[in-house]
Amino acid sequence: MSTITEYLESLHGYSIAVIGMGVSNTPLIRMFLRAGLKVTVCDKAPRERVEEQAAELESLGAKLHLGPGYLDRLARFDLIFRTPGLSPNTPELREAAERGSIVTSEMELFFQMCPCKIIGVTGSDGKTTTTTLISEFLKEAGYNVYVGGNIGKPLLPDVAGMTPEDMVVVELSSFQLMSMGQSPNVAVFTNLSPNHLDYHHTMEEYTAAKINIFRYQEPGDRAIFNYDNDITRALSKQAPAAVMLFSRKQSLEEGVYLRDGAIWLTNEIGSREVLPLADIQIPGVHNIENYMAAIAAVDGLVPDKKVRAVAQRFTGVEHRIELVRELDGVKYYNDSIGTSPTRTMACLDSFNQKLILIAGGYDKGVPFTQLGVEIIKKVKTLILTGDTAPAIRKAVEEAEGYRDSGLKLIETEDLSAAVAAAQGAAVAGDVVVLSPACAAFDRFKNFMERGRIFKELVNAL
Repeated sequence: MSTITEYLESLHGYSIAVIGMGVSNTPLIRMFLRAGLKVTVCDKAPRERVEEQAAELESLGAKLHLGPGYLDRLARFDLIFRTPGLSPNTPELREAAERGSIVTSEMELFFQMCPCKIIGVTGSDGKTTTTTLISEFLKEAGYNVYVGGNIGKPLLPDVAGMTPEDMVVVELSSFQLMSMGQSPNVAVFTNLSPNHLDYHHTMEEYTAAKINIFRYQEPGDRAIFNYDNDITRALSKQAPAAVMLFSRKQSLEEGVYLRDGAIWLTNEIGSREVLPLADIQIPGVHNIENYMAAIAAVDGLVPDKKVRAVAQRFTGVEHRIELVRELDGVKYYNDSIGTSPTRTMACLDSFNQKLILIAGGYDKGVPFTQLGVEIIKKVKTLILTGDTAPAIRKAVEEAEGYRDSGLKLIETEDLSAAVAAAQGAAVAGDVVVLSPACAAFDRFKNFMERGRIFKELVNAL
């Protein structure tokens, strides 16, 4: 299909199911309904939890299948759009596909319809900041930029207004990539470590999903990998497109690296200093890596002076080592995006003092052994809450050096009690950080809600 209009016209007469009425699918549902298509919305939420949204979609002509059994009889639909949070290996989806239904997603369709260059970012950590940096670099250089995927809003409803001269930057989760059959023109792989093993079950399945970001690239495309991460360095050898590496730890003959207090880039044209580290306003060595990945992505598209202009004013993304306030000489930081042990360890590395750390949350099946070791080194008071509190405590208590560390361990009933405990433990000069090392689904809708509530609690002290 050459245009989204032609695609929508081709769907008349199809029976369409859209699974999930969250932010990733609602604009898609509205677009289909306004085009006069026959749509059934399937969602596990009971009617009373989504009444307002359900009423709106029904007024536009949708049929609803809500609550338990929402995946029943999917095979009766010609076309099924799954929500990213629902694995394509779900038995009901596999059965529907085997019976002839087309199973796809909003992101897959967007890739087919998009008329302009796409830069995609994935990895276990750093996706959102890297995606944001790339988009800010491009905007500074004068491009009309669309940002979406796992960050921001769905982009499919905007595709009709896009031109070949525009740029799209998308953050892509493993959930979105798992069934993708097309890769972006520029693929950025920030790093890879165990994550979302509650969804993927094995590291092999998780890795296979991530690989789709570069698997279908063509000559003329570019794939960017973290040289310092053993897994992504090995995966770079599988890329069919041109590869660019970045490294914070050593100089590279070709790629992006550190030298003399600055980020340098060497390519076929030569070597040049792109960005002095002193220009970077956000803390943490992991953010240096995010800048490196973003610089590699826009090489040849954005002048270096535009990169420096962004760095000098960019103070970070909400929920990512975000300074909430300073009270009685104590600084409180919101790092609710710390949804994995590696993210939290990167957060701990961002400070040059021992911290008061609030951690714990939803159990994704990820081990906390190494996190326990790092907590011994870098935390003075550990405040645990949420479903994983016992597992993190066990990892800390079994870590070498725990008995002599002087670390204080506190378990609390909820986030409110954790914030109160942190205030009680802190003295002037201390730093309190919420960086849970876990997802938020045990108590909250997502990490954003958890971060907002944390900020409310801190600001109420």
